[in-house]
Amino acid sequence: MRVAVYPGTFDPLTLGHFDLIVRSSALFDRVIVAVAGVSGKATAMFSAAERMAMITEDAAHAGLSNVEVDALDNTLLVNYCRRRQVRVVIRGLRAYSDFEYEFQMALTNRKLAAEIETLFLMPNEEHSYVTASTVREVIRYGGDTSNFVSSSVQRHIERFMCGHPEQRIKTGGGIANTGAFDR
Repeated sequence: MRVAVYPGTFDPLTLGHFDLIVRSSALFDRVIVAVAGVSGKATAMFSAAERMAMITEDAAHAGLSNVEVDALDNTLLVNYCRRRQVRVVIRGLRAYSDFEYEFQMALTNRKLAAEIETLFLMPNEEHSYVTASTVREVIRYGGDTSNFVSSSVQRHIERFMCGHPEQRIKTGGGIANTGAFDR
């Protein structure tokens, strides 16, 4: 059985992420979307459980029965792959600017676990400029993200913002006076 892991924070799941999930599911018998429990980004928005729910909902809606969503908590990706007996890691490349970071990670993973290969896929060009960080910023400024995320993810965003009004960018900058977005 050909199995691959697609790891990431997916905060939130974008159409570019989902494009890679769909395309990977056509290449492999099973795709495990491994959601990092902790995001090192100060602008993180959704819990791991919420992010996993978004991916699960979109995969089910698309009929992707060979996609599994799992938590990637407090372990190196290569150790996770070994534990799950997976030999292929899927990574997305949107633009040349992604290449250097992804190249370093792939070589580091190869040094740690030579038996695990990294496969790079590019999202459909209409999604190649979209990043989850950009989506989070648009959300916080009250912009329309419906061109960047699925309708299911959009509902999660709307619920989140209703429950967390302090996340909106305030006039003059700052999120809840944290200064995180002051420019």
